[in-house]
Amino acid sequence: MIEPWVYPILTATAVLTGFIDAIAGGGGLIMMPALLFAGVPPVQALGTNKLQSVFGTFVAMSNYARGGLIEWRRNALTVVIVFIGAAGGALVVQAIDTRWLNLIIPVLLTGAAIYILVSPRMTDDDAHHRVTSAGYAPLGGAIGFYDGFFGPATGTFFTTSLVALRGYGLTKATALTKLFNFTSNVASVLLFAFGGQMLWLLGLSMAAGAMLGGWLGSRTAMRFGARLIRPLLVVISLGMTARLLWSYFSG
Repeated sequence: MIEPWVYPILTATAVLTGFIDAIAGGGGLIMMPALLFAGVPPVQALGTNKLQSVFGTFVAMSNYARGGLIEWRRNALTVVIVFIGAAGGALVVQAIDTRWLNLIIPVLLTGAAIYILVSPRMTDDDAHHRVTSAGYAPLGGAIGFYDGFFGPATGTFFTTSLVALRGYGLTKATALTKLFNFTSNVASVLLFAFGGQMLWLLGLSMAAGAMLGGWLGSRTAMRFGARLIRPLLVVISLGMTARLLWSYFSG
């Protein structure tokens, strides 16, 4: 039974997480502890978080698309593979323990933060791509699987890999990340819903906040570009690293 006071508090929290997700990702590491603190069981918390996130991500993606920052046809194959990967991840996570990821993901996040800080490619200028869109699709599918399976830092992994491998400028990579995030969220929501792991009323209440946050965040990112996205990615990456390590060692 969810207490009535939880609904407005988590909806307000969703505004913040939607804003952060639209720019740099990582809102789940704020929302998930909030859901667990409110008494939502872990797997239902994962499902309900995906439900509210899919709305906020859709609004952010739509804003980026209207700004001409998403290449739909070129990335269609990756969208399909991301969907399949995320569906598989959502199935697996309902059956196994994910605690060991709290040690592995901080290593990846620290590496991403270092890359963001030192790489000259982390600007709004497009660069020569190192892999084709078809070549990127398997990696996109792996990140999609991770998103359905666990989730934190998915946006960071998409954005940094799109800059490093596909040669996108940082704002374009962030926009395309929202397309892939939306795809993986839809797949996860479907699988969690079929598994009965969704609190619909709470999730839809939070979705209203996530949509506002997603709209504000995407507009802010398009206005300020790499000079905002780059430092926020570093802060989010290091913050998630600290949060995951604390969760692991505190038990």
